[in-house]
Amino acid sequence: MPARKPPTKKSGARNSVTQRSAAAPASGAVPPYGDPIRAAIARGDQREMKNVAASARKWMADVQAALDQLDSAMKKSGK
Repeated sequence: MPARKPPTKKSGARNSVTQRSAAAPASGAVPPYGDPIRAAIARGDQREMKNVAASARKWMADVQAALDQLDSAMKKSGK
């Protein structure tokens, strides 16, 4: 009886993994959701709380600016 070859991976499977990682968002600052804010409060470290607050305010300002741009673009495309 002939020896059987072990199954091999198809090249398409490798390509899909490569494509998914290329489409993954770049790592960077994580928006400060409620849990990290509450955790900083619970630890009571003033410096950490100030840093988290500053980060959250910057993130919220960036989001608000993006929403303003989105609203402007929707108004322009709606005409």
